[in-house]
Amino acid sequence: MAVSNSLAKILDTNRLTGPNFTDWLRNLRIVLNSEKLVYVLDTEAPAVLENPTAEQRAARNKWTDDDVKVKCYMLASMSNELQRQHEHMESAADILLHLKELYDEQSRTARYEVSKRLFRAKMSDG
Repeated sequence: MAVSNSLAKILDTNRLTGPNFTDWLRNLRIVLNSEKLVYVLDTEAPAVLENPTAEQRAARNKWTDDDVKVKCYMLASMSNELQRQHEHMESAADILLHLKELYDEQSRTARYEVSKRLFRAKMSDG
């Protein structure tokens, strides 16, 4: 547990403020890998079945518990304003998707390209 606590300090010293999203996500994945929780970000929750077996119920419960842990890691390592924006989201994957839409470099590049085309557009005669 000492390793995970020292790794979690990475998130504490590099809190997500927005522009540092890529670095924060890399650090988050490092911490989650050490805790064996990163799968929550990469996989969907097991389906809710009508009559699940004990194994299926256990898998669903484990994923749900791990999702809560990941969500707590994420929220604890954000600025206060970002915490307020994301604390009511249902899952860690929902939070990550929203953050990617806001701050991911690809999103920023796409917005820039759209803006550039818009500003260069000319109205046709007539």
